[in-house]
Amino acid sequence: MRARTRHVVAALVAGLLVMPAAACAGNDRTGADSFTVGLLLPSRTLPRWEHFDKPLIEKRLKDLCPRCGLEYANADNDVTRQQQQMTSMVTKGVRVLIIDATDTKALRSSIQQAHAAGVPVVAYDRLAEGPISGYVSFDGAQVGKLQAEALLKAMGDRANGGSVVMMNGDPTNPNAAWFRKGALSVLTGKVNIRRSYDTPGWSTDNAHANMSAAIAALGLGRIDGILAANDAIAAGVISALKGAQVRKLPPVTGQDADLDAVRRIIKGEQVMTVYKPFPAEAAAAAAMAVALGRGESVRDIATTTINSPTTKNIPTVLLTPRAVTAADIRRTLLKDRVYTIGQLCTQALRRACDKAGLEAAD
Repeated sequence: MRARTRHVVAALVAGLLVMPAAACAGNDRTGADSFTVGLLLPSRTLPRWEHFDKPLIEKRLKDLCPRCGLEYANADNDVTRQQQQMTSMVTKGVRVLIIDATDTKALRSSIQQAHAAGVPVVAYDRLAEGPISGYVSFDGAQVGKLQAEALLKAMGDRANGGSVVMMNGDPTNPNAAWFRKGALSVLTGKVNIRRSYDTPGWSTDNAHANMSAAIAALGLGRIDGILAANDAIAAGVISALKGAQVRKLPPVTGQDADLDAVRRIIKGEQVMTVYKPFPAEAAAAAAMAVALGRGESVRDIATTTINSPTTKNIPTVLLTPRAVTAADIRRTLLKDRVYTIGQLCTQALRRACDKAGLEAAD
């Protein structure tokens, strides 16, 4: 992987967010484009896809290419459906695809077919196999490290030799292994990993079942912390712990800054989440799509390159995730207007918000 210095990356991301349409269009091409970008997202299980990624990509696409259209489809965690959606979009004549693959291996043949039809593909958030023309995501190893570091801090004295359960992501998603590797780089040699589970579909129900199995196998007194790969998994973990009548919840991590997860952090039920500033990711993906739709290179947009199992030197933008605890909410999620005080501090959470230093809305 080839990487530039941090200040260059920061400057590029800032530029992607503020770049006017004319800057991408060239001297005399502003408004002259009229093509369609296909956007394929994997599920509605995680709130972020419909609430953040889709509208952000759509808005940025319009900023960069006012006459461009967007064809959107959500696979609802169905690989066959996403394959059909890709085929349909290519048949309809989209000029470029942005895809977050439901299964990065299974979509390989569909991506090859799109490539053969002259439709370039931008991999979004997770790296699919096949002839990918660009890739935009967050540094997955850093995500895992942030989770593990926060977990150890929350475990206190038990961070030295304590017992941890790892609740990993979907095994078909390469990001899950990336997160796990980053977390283990921090946890190995410091705590004992008593159980480790994969969570198909990042499903809250599957996470609940796995956590219930861990409780049955280990006993409540032998679980000092849970490394949950994302907020949906954390929800299942916490539900299982409550169902087992745990008096004091052990620290549980998360990722994605889901609204319910942030509320759990305020209540003290979840120790942290990982916030991945979605506007920067959406902006980079839209910029790549517009450049490819115009037949231009994305090398100037990319800040690094990365290899997939099938393709080398894919132009890539890897962004920096941020850890969010109760103490960080104001300077991250509120500052970036991801949520408002009113959304976070409901009537039921007023006392918890006051304790966390968040002024509840009237």
